[in-house]
Amino acid sequence: MHFSSYNLSITTMYGDLAAKLIQDSKRTQSLDVLPAYQADLVNSIIREIRDLQRDVKILLDQQGPNFRASQDRRVSCAIFVLQICMRRNKRCLLAYHKLRARRLETLVWSGFETASIGTEVDSGVALSDRPSVASGWHPDEEEYFRGYGDVLAELKGEWTDIDLTGSMDPPTDLFIDVRVLKDAGEIQTEYGLITLTKNSQFYVRQGDVERLIQQGYIQKLR
Repeated sequence: MHFSSYNLSITTMYGDLAAKLIQDSKRTQSLDVLPAYQADLVNSIIREIRDLQRDVKILLDQQGPNFRASQDRRVSCAIFVLQICMRRNKRCLLAYHKLRARRLETLVWSGFETASIGTEVDSGVALSDRPSVASGWHPDEEEYFRGYGDVLAELKGEWTDIDLTGSMDPPTDLFIDVRVLKDAGEIQTEYGLITLTKNSQFYVRQGDVERLIQQGYIQKLR
């Protein structure tokens, strides 16, 4: 719908773009990765909101400073619809960005390293076994990701004896078989020092390598 001098002519439906953005958000919830940021779509919705604001201003300017809603219900209805469309678009934008922010926070908690943004991840790791790098993050999202990671690191510094990023689910097995997907150097375990070289396999305590599994260095053998 397009309003011009409160004459209604149907050319396109306000809210269609916001509906597409919500559909993308719903798709994001079912994916293991964070899809690319929909910059073009977001900018189009912002432009639509500005167009709606312009139309409201045109209607109000035409009626003068002493306009009352009861004077012309047709104009009042047009302004009401435009305001509702603006509010809906803004709510869709907020919902989209809130969902992406929560996914970024989840990546930080799962052990995804801030230094890994934009880098390749070993192709041998299944999506279900480690966080995945999503191309096309907005620069503000990268900044938020790093900032949130810094806050979490500061919090973890106060609880050095507790792994705050560990899994909330109790392990089904205390010891597990793992395969090393890429060189990770030496790590100190409860039972001694082990060297993690690519394609080597170990039978280790799950708690000693859980973080490396999350980061994609090690794969749990099922």
